[in-house]
Amino acid sequence: MSEFVSKTVNGVIWSAIERLAVRGIQFIISIVLARLLIPSDYGLIAMLSIFLAIAQSFVDSGFSNALIQKHNRTEIDCSTVFYFNIIVGIVLYLILFFCSGPISDFYSEPRLQLIVKVSGLSIIINSFGVVQRAKLSINLNFKLQAIASLVAVIISGALGIFLAYKGLGVWSLVAQSVINHLLNVCILWGVSHWHPIFVFSLESFRSLFSYGSKLLLSGLLHTIYINLYSLAIGKKMNSTDLGIYNQAYTFAYFPSSNITDILHKVMFPVLCEVQDDINQLENYFLTYLRTACYVIFPIMVGLASLAYPFVRLVLTDKWIDVVPVLQILCFAYMWDPVMRINNYFLYVKGYTSYTLKAEIFKKAIAITILILTLNYGLYIISSGLILYSFIDIFIITRYTKRISKLTLKREIYKLYPVILLSLSMGVISWGTTFFFESPHLQLSVGMLVGISYYFIASRLFKFEDYFRLKRILVNIVRK
Repeated sequence: MSEFVSKTVNGVIWSAIERLAVRGIQFIISIVLARLLIPSDYGLIAMLSIFLAIAQSFVDSGFSNALIQKHNRTEIDCSTVFYFNIIVGIVLYLILFFCSGPISDFYSEPRLQLIVKVSGLSIIINSFGVVQRAKLSINLNFKLQAIASLVAVIISGALGIFLAYKGLGVWSLVAQSVINHLLNVCILWGVSHWHPIFVFSLESFRSLFSYGSKLLLSGLLHTIYINLYSLAIGKKMNSTDLGIYNQAYTFAYFPSSNITDILHKVMFPVLCEVQDDINQLENYFLTYLRTACYVIFPIMVGLASLAYPFVRLVLTDKWIDVVPVLQILCFAYMWDPVMRINNYFLYVKGYTSYTLKAEIFKKAIAITILILTLNYGLYIISSGLILYSFIDIFIITRYTKRISKLTLKREIYKLYPVILLSLSMGVISWGTTFFFESPHLQLSVGMLVGISYYFIASRLFKFEDYFRLKRILVNIVRK
């Protein structure tokens, strides 16, 4: 396992830097821009988010994962994907271009017509960098990806702030987004040292598309599903309820999704290398799964237990209604790594048809749960997501079981010590809040006690994850 750790530690470090540092800088830039702009400027961009998200799903088409998963990939494969993505990007941009009028009319906002045409350029730009990023991921070179992302976000952010200061309003946000994508792709071209050859193979396309098309449809279903809750709540309730839900969703989903994404970027190419050795693959899978949950579970349970002082300090008392919704969503999204990492196992083995079938079943059930809970308020709607999480895990493990010995029972057996440790930590952290009235003390003492308890108990009960992470941290310090 030492070889396994040494192979992935550097990738995890730089993947984390890219994900967390870039998000952190974007957050700081958004605060500065928010002071210079007005809410309606952000509203105009938000109106386009679903269109751009769906278009971006088509650009990749799952071909990036298809290239990483394929053992005997060739330059013809890479070039075929490159040209296909560009064609898709241009077609999607033209669709957005000619639909800019109807989109503008739908929202009764004339300014959107030009904003759609300019913002949509990001779709074409991103299509030029899919293969370069995939090539770097195959080589576990997340350092260069992190550098590209950091440079792009800093320069584009500075430009956006300058334009906002000069009074360009919503166009500062548009320019920031387009320039960010353009710089990122240009840097990737410079550091990846890969350029396409003038070949497009139909045979290669059919081979990769049989894998990637399933991921495309799965991704589309998930993208639509993510936006469906906001659409339904905004339509059925009011803007205040939607604001409460979105704030709770943002805080609950951020740690789970980002940590899982960091691990996935490293995990996927490593697991693909051992995909033919099912015993080794299962062992690596269970190690990744438990490590992810060992990190994510206490964060989610801790956030739920300290939600009250957290919201008061970060969002102020006017957002206090977020607290119960945030607590419920924390317990819903803490299971996100289990759901997604099981999906990744199917990706590695090439069974994307299983992921598509599972996604269709899961989203049909999810929409049914949303419809049944929509009339009963935010608490019931949010609680429905907890139910959906368990249904999701049950369904996806039915498919992993078909091609391996990874049963739901085996995964639960692997995770239950982490679950018990996280829940007990949450109770202790929550209990400390009763000794103080100040939200500052409630949050700081609660975090200190919770973290101390978690790691001391991990050491006493000899949790393998604790010692694994300790070795990783030692390697980081030595580097």
